[in-house]
Amino acid sequence: MKKQRCGWCKGDPLYKNYHDTEWGVPLFDDQKLFEFLILETFQAGLSWITVLKKRENFRIAFDNFDYTKIANYEDSKFQELVQNKGIIRNKLKIKAAITNAQAFLNIQKEFGSFCDYIWSFVDGKPIKNNISDYKKLPANTPLSDAISIDLKKHGFKFIGSTVVYAHMQAMGMVNDHEMSCFRYEEVASL
Repeated sequence: MKKQRCGWCKGDPLYKNYHDTEWGVPLFDDQKLFEFLILETFQAGLSWITVLKKRENFRIAFDNFDYTKIANYEDSKFQELVQNKGIIRNKLKIKAAITNAQAFLNIQKEFGSFCDYIWSFVDGKPIKNNISDYKKLPANTPLSDAISIDLKKHGFKFIGSTVVYAHMQAMGMVNDHEMSCFRYEEVASL
């Protein structure tokens, strides 16, 4: 029997694999949370598949998303990234990745971990939504608005409410799999 998936992931094997193995799975690892956060900021204004297709290039270019290294990037590394055709070469987004790595480290110092900080917005428990059609998903919510505001207060850039909501979905803070999707209950039971 063919597995029923969310409608947004059809048509590309990369999308399907990401959907089946990563999207919506609750993440509690700072390294992975940072990776998703950076990828979401680069995705702003673009399609997610564009970012997924460049993900390995991003990993190489950004030292496997090592936020300690990224926080200390100098201008020469910034210039190297701007010239890297394998990634999205938006200067403001590249600068934001460096700034966000610095802000990420500051949050770790203040809260013990980024994980503790971000999950505190939902008391450590994912929100299970009842989505019948992905086209009805919101671009943002009052919660993503609040998190976005707080992240900005902590110095993050390119982190509007829509980016935050996409991050919440990717990291499993919200379960936005369609109810008919085989991952809906699987993710909910994690």
